[in-house]
Amino acid sequence: MIRHVIGFDDGPFPVEHRGDVLLVGAVFSGRRLDGVLTGKVRRDGANATRAIVELVRGSRHRPQLQAVLTQGIAFGGFNVVDLDAIHAELRVPIVTVCRRRPDLNRVRDALLSRVHGGQRKWKLIQAAGLPEGVAGLYIQRKGVSLQDAADLIESLAVHSALPEPLRTAHIIAGGVVDGESRHRP
Repeated sequence: MIRHVIGFDDGPFPVEHRGDVLLVGAVFSGRRLDGVLTGKVRRDGANATRAIVELVRGSRHRPQLQAVLTQGIAFGGFNVVDLDAIHAELRVPIVTVCRRRPDLNRVRDALLSRVHGGQRKWKLIQAAGLPEGVAGLYIQRKGVSLQDAADLIESLAVHSALPEPLRTAHIIAGGVVDGESRHRP
């Protein structure tokens, strides 16, 4: 059973914001918060994968880490995460989690018409596979079976359908950026 997990979410930012966005990782041992990692990703940039890998590699929690969870496949707008690269670099399963099924047609249209590097980012989303329904959520995954991903999510869903590492990262990011967390992840 996977017990040591880190969940990543980004901080809120205004629509007109350009520049860096806060990235928060909540490290859990079972259902207990064990640590917090913070970094930055560029709004609509291309450094989310590198930021996650570097934060995890530089952490004292790395030796125990058994899985990485992300709140969606992109941070800071369209800074798309490369699931294959994270899985290869960290050698642990990675699972993206969304409350609602992403509208991939709208995502593709937005990436290809309005986002620098949109074609490359769209290929990363395609490589992650179609979102799969699990425990009332939608996931994309690398390095873990659908059943094991479902078991992981269900074991960490304490106060909502969302796993605690993601819910906690969301609350922390909102509190740091806005002075108080406000919105449901």
